[in-house]
Parts: sequence; C-alpha cells; structure tokens
Amino acid sequence: MSDTPFRPFESALDQAAALESLRQAVAGADDGELFLERRRSEVIAFDDGRVKTASYDASEGFGLRAVRGETAGYAHSTEISEAALKRAVATARLAVGSGGGVLADAPACTNTRLYGDGDPMADAGFPLKIETLREIDAFTRDLDRRVVQVSATLAASMQEVEILRPEGHLVRDARPMTRLNVSVIVEENGRRETGMSGGGGRFGLTGLLEAGHWQATAREALRIAQVNLAAEPAPAGRLDVVLGAGWPGILLHEAVGHGLESDFNRKQTSAFAGLMGHRVAAPGVTVLDDGTIPDRRGSITVDDEGTPSGCNVLIEDGVLVGYMQDRQNARLMGAAPTGNGRRQSYAHIPMPRMTNTLMLGGDTAPQDIVAELKDGIYAVGFGGGQVDITNGKFVFSCTEAYRVRNGVVGAPVKGATLVGDGPAAMRQIRAIGNDMALDPGIGNCGKAGQWVPVGVGQPTLLMGGLTVGGSAP
Repeated sequence: MSDTPFRPFESALDQAAALESLRQAVAGADDGELFLERRRSEVIAFDDGRVKTASYDASEGFGLRAVRGETAGYAHSTEISEAALKRAVATARLAVGSGGGVLADAPACTNTRLYGDGDPMADAGFPLKIETLREIDAFTRDLDRRVVQVSATLAASMQEVEILRPEGHLVRDARPMTRLNVSVIVEENGRRETGMSGGGGRFGLTGLLEAGHWQATAREALRIAQVNLAAEPAPAGRLDVVLGAGWPGILLHEAVGHGLESDFNRKQTSAFAGLMGHRVAAPGVTVLDDGTIPDRRGSITVDDEGTPSGCNVLIEDGVLVGYMQDRQNARLMGAAPTGNGRRQSYAHIPMPRMTNTLMLGGDTAPQDIVAELKDGIYAVGFGGGQVDITNGKFVFSCTEAYRVRNGVVGAPVKGATLVGDGPAAMRQIRAIGNDMALDPGIGNCGKAGQWVPVGVGQPTLLMGGLTVGGSAP
C-alpha cells in the first residue's frame, strides 16, 4: 500500500457521484456520513535478547451510515469503489424506512490542528529501530544484575480519514501515533517481579528513540520491578486511600467517565442518569474531557463524525453539568455534539467515547495529603480494572502501592485491589492536590467491542473509605 497521502476522491471515487450516493442513503434520515479510512501500522517487539515480532499492517475501506431516530443503518467495505458504495446505500437505507426525518445541522468547521501529519514510520529506518531496542536490553541488564528478562516494544501508526457530509462538506484528518514500552523482570532468592513503563502520543518516533528518553523509561520499569521485589502482602479491609497524580486517573476514567457518556444516560442505564445539575462529587472536584490537548494520545482534531474536538466540563465543583455527546445521542437528548463521536475503524459505527479525561488540581501540596493519611494505602500505579456502568462499582489492581501509617509512607505492598463505586468514591474525596498531571500516553479504552486510544489525568487525591483487597492478615 502506498505511503502517499490518502486521497480516495482522486484515486478511487468521483466526489460528486459519492455525494449523490450519500444523499440517496440519508434521504428522509436525521443524519449520516461517508467515512473513508486508510491505516498503516508497525510493531517491533524485542524480547530476551532477540527480535520476537516485527509486523507491518495496512488496511483501507469505508463506512456509510444513515441515522433515523434511535436506529442507524451501517454498511462498510474494504473496497473503495462506486460499485461498493452503491451496494452500501441499499443497506444503510434500511434504517431510514419511510423517512420523515430532517437532516441535522452540519458540524462546525475548524482550521485547528492538534498534531503534525508526518508519517511516524518514516522517522527512522528499520535497522535503527532494532539497534535501539537492542541497546535498551543491554542498558537495562547493566543497571542491575538481578534482571533476568527485558522486553521492549516500539509501535507506530498513521490513520488517515476523510469524512464526507450530506451537505457536501469534506473533512480530512491525519492522525499519527507512537509508543515505546519497556518491561523488566528481576529475580532474587527465587522470587520474580515485573515492572513496566512506557508512553507515547500523536507525534513522531524521533523523540522516543533518543537515548535520554528510552534510558529514563528503562530505569522507571526497573525501579517498579525493584519496588515490587521488596513488597509485602497488601492489607485487606476498608481503608482510606491516597491516589497518586497522572496515570491513577484511569480509575476516574473507568469509574466515572464511562458513566458520563451520553448513550448510557439517554437509555437510563448509567449510575449518573437523571442527575444533571445535582451534586455527584465532593466540592472542589472538577472533571473535564478534553480532546484538544496538543499531541496527546486521546486528542483528535475532529471526531469520527467530523465534529471538532472540544474541552468539555462534565463535573464542575462537584455538580454534574455535562455529558459526552456524539451527534445521534445529542440530537435525541436535545443537546449539542461535543466532539466525542468516535469509532475504532471504518468497519465500526461511531458512539460517544472519551478522549483525555482528567480532574483539575486543587490547592493542597501532595506531601500534605499523604501526611493526612492515618492508616491506609498510597497507590501510584494501576493495572487492569473493570466497572459496572449501571451502578458504578469498580475493581482495580495496583501495580505500585505503599502502606501508610500516621502519615508515614512505609513498605511497598503487593496484590492490592481497590473496590468501590464511582459516585460514592467521588463524594468521598477529602483532599485534592495541586500537582495535576497527565498519564505518559498509554491508555486504551474498550466499549462495545471497539478500542480507541485515550488519555487520563488527575492530581494526588485523598479518597475515604474504599475497600482494599489483599492477603495480609
């Protein structure tokens, strides 16, 4: 597949004919669009001193959607041609029925670009990428004789989209993405522990390949492994918890963010349904979903319906003030789209999704927050988690956490899980740090079988009364 710019209306389709087909599909509908995409990606994994995998993938296709009320007709194809488009029209029109709809207003236009459009896979040749991964392996092993395994992965992709609207407006976006991950296993006296670090964003590979960056990443992965090697069994019971700044915002993303997506609230299946204008969190808690932060993993210049990305306030000083909206749910709820209509690819229908979800900082120094903790856990790293949208109940595993007694940070603990429910946890926030930070660029979000890149962020928080699962007596 060519690495020249993706221009399907120059190489495969006549734009005027495609517009006529789109208008046939949405005649009598409320909304719709033709979404065309080309995606190229590569992943190189270096594991235990050798190249484990080196893959390159390329795909392209289109998706055609017609929306009438709560129903959407969707057809997609890997073949970008007038014949395939005409076949898709018949399928998409099944949702329109006898029609009667009025096309929604077109999205606003934007000249803003939140990231460059250069191809990150062209930033460095294959030999340099392999040599960098080899250097990461050797460098990490030299840091500590207890290192028994090093895994390092470089990933880069370029997603190019064109969105044709029924009114004739054409939106283009080229979305780069890169990431470097390092995982380290250390062993001492028969005990093995793992540490991981990494990150990236919507920028080229050049910065990730610089020695100063990858060395810091390797050191951080090793530090976490060393911490876990000295960890004691985590306590169990109902305890106060201090959450660190940055990546621990994944708890906010899962326990609160999903519950503020408009489809769950329109259908009354969210724990936050019907609470607009009500207090849902402690005073001082302000939560945003901001897709406009330059170069961030979750940022998008426009969403996958053509709506410009936005900085949307969801909770303001503890009060629920907004939901994340795509075009269909916004229309049905009498609200405005917020730039959160996202899809995994041309083969998927858009839905309201998060971008970069974060909590704004307060005015308390983080060390003072930890000093306030009399008996609890200080959690600064998280792994997997799950949440029940209907009641907000969540379970998260900690990858780096410490026991705290009388404000003093003690030994690291292993095997800690945090259990609670999002609405209650938000109301039990007792202190908000002045150190709001974003995650390093590692987030992926799953919903209804679709995955999209996201970002999270938060300051240090003191949260009361969470259930901590552990194995210590």
